[in-house]
Amino acid sequence: MYELHYGLREMPFGLTPNTAFFLNTRGHREAFDLLMVAIAGGEGFVKVVGEVGTGKTMLCRKLLNSLDSERYHTAYIPNPFLNPEALFRAMLEDLGEKRIPQRRTFHELQKRLHDLLIEQARNNRQVVLVIDEAQAIPAKTLEALRLISNLETETRKLVQIVLFGQPELDRLLGMNEFRQLRQRIGFSYRLPPLMREEASAYIEHRLRAAGYSGAKLFDNSALELLYRATQGVPRLINILAHKALLSAYGKGQKHIQKPHVLAAIRDTEGVRMPSLWTRLVANWFMPAVLLINFCDSITGSLT
Repeated sequence: MYELHYGLREMPFGLTPNTAFFLNTRGHREAFDLLMVAIAGGEGFVKVVGEVGTGKTMLCRKLLNSLDSERYHTAYIPNPFLNPEALFRAMLEDLGEKRIPQRRTFHELQKRLHDLLIEQARNNRQVVLVIDEAQAIPAKTLEALRLISNLETETRKLVQIVLFGQPELDRLLGMNEFRQLRQRIGFSYRLPPLMREEASAYIEHRLRAAGYSGAKLFDNSALELLYRATQGVPRLINILAHKALLSAYGKGQKHIQKPHVLAAIRDTEGVRMPSLWTRLVANWFMPAVLLINFCDSITGSLT
């Protein structure tokens, strides 16, 4: 699309999580370190919670790519809206069970899963079950997860379970019926949005990772407005940065300024203008960059 225009090798702000673009920000670094320590220590349950778009799936994939395949066998459930039987079948498939008869009872599936976990333990491999979007787990399936976590030898758990979810996961686990499972969560972390400096570094990092090698592409006023509009949520940053690049490209420009970000904000549902004055400017006086800056200064003096 606009890659050649900016000297890019690929699109820098895609919404599909790609670990090649992973940036080790404070929140992601702390969460990743906690996950690695918890897994190395053999904790039964680990939980990472974050708002929509804060990078949970990216972190999830980074974790999966970082675990040593000789020491760990990972099972990944990206969509946990499954009944207990379907969950067990998915785990069996990830553990190498190629043919699972449809007529197997739940008890038979559980027994086969236990046998495979024992086999992995004998081969000195720890099984790690990673579940994304865990807030969508049905109640009965969540109870089945607790039963899985009970499987152990005399010295260690046979499976470790890592839950990635939105804040609704905390509300789900807060229900009285899940108090036993809640007590088994050894480590938990809440993933924060990016801070202002991190957001600027995030944009620069993704541009460089996509092959950009020129001078700074987004000016400071564009970066500031982009941060204020997104509040540091990576997914929203990706959306607005991509649209700002499109806006400049459409005008034959190669430097991203505030009007390009304003156009991106106006074109994106769920993103609000940071102030009344910038909204007015975007609607009626968008080409007048000096007027935009003047209105922003008035807004600052009023607040």
